[in-house]
Amino acid sequence: MRLIQEFLAALQRMLEKKEIESRRETLEKLYDQYVGPHDFYHLASVEDVFQSLAGEEAPRRAMKIQMLAELYYYDAQMETEPLRSMLLQKAYTMYDWLQDHEQTYSVERVRRLEEIRAAMNK
Repeated sequence: MRLIQEFLAALQRMLEKKEIESRRETLEKLYDQYVGPHDFYHLASVEDVFQSLAGEEAPRRAMKIQMLAELYYYDAQMETEPLRSMLLQKAYTMYDWLQDHEQTYSVERVRRLEEIRAAMNK
């Protein structure tokens, strides 16, 4: 839980930066620091992402999936098509997986799924 809070605080600091290039650099560091190599996770297929996390213990896997969902969501905000749609789809898939596998209900997760669905339909 503490790791998620630390991650969300770092993500919030990234969002406060004005310049897109500075945000991108910080986002890449967040991938590297909290989930794994940005170069892999940024462009990997959803199947490859889940396969890479298969060896993690369930709580840690869920935590990484939650962090990836957030990273993909905010990463998509800084990208253009077709990469934007790919990242939104990955974020949606991660949140959807959490919705199906986590035992706690999250209004925030449901809201984010709705936001992503709306963004993908534009």
